Amino acid sequence: MNCRVPANKRYQPTEYEHAANCATHAIWILPSMVGGSVLYFLSVDKWHRVAALLYGSGLTGLFLTSTLFHTAAWKISHLRKVEERFHKCDRMAIYFFIAASYSPWLMLRELGPWTYHMRWLIWVMACVGSTYVFFFHERNKLGELLGYVTMGAVPALVILSMVDRAGVCELALGGVFYAVGVAFFKSDGLVPFAHAIWHLFVAVGAGIHYYAIWRYLYLAGPQPQTSR
Repeated sequence: MNCRVPANKRYQPTEYEHAANCATHAIWILPSMVGGSVLYFLSVDKWHRVAALLYGSGLTGLFLTSTLFHTAAWKISHLRKVEERFHKCDRMAIYFFIAASYSPWLMLRELGPWTYHMRWLIWVMACVGSTYVFFFHERNKLGELLGYVTMGAVPALVILSMVDRAGVCELALGGVFYAVGVAFFKSDGLVPFAHAIWHLFVAVGAGIHYYAIWRYLYLAGPQPQTSR
């Protein structure tokens, strides 16, 4: 690894770290596309199909944009404007991935009275966060991190109101992997391959959440939906 840099500058990975950053998300692009397609073909009504499309797109988009950005940072870092655009897309994709990850639960489960509002509010949050990234990219790194954490935590309060509690343990476990991974996200220059390790935590968290969605929302078949 290279030396740690000040908070207002971006860490410059070694060649090996660049390769690991690309590989640790590139390998999940095809599986995420297949996984989204599986959910779509398991769908029993239009709500299931819409949820599958949203979730599959968000999951694939996360790994794809991350891979493109890290490839650009590795191979065309001298084209600063191009690299910056890829970096913005990578950061925006995180917001939409969070929204897409919650959408199947908010659309397909019977939840409490806040469900209806959270279904559209989470996408508003994604748009607001993406707009901030577009105009103020990396002006306040800690603020951006808090934005992701807040968006990931707030809808969970609604999910906890599920009448059917199946899947809550998996959702919590996936959240733990995301939370622990953040420590590596902030450890460039302290831990070798820190960002690649963060990528692996993201992949494991996403895999656990996919399993929960597949098992409890699609394999289980249609459920009574009084809150739609």
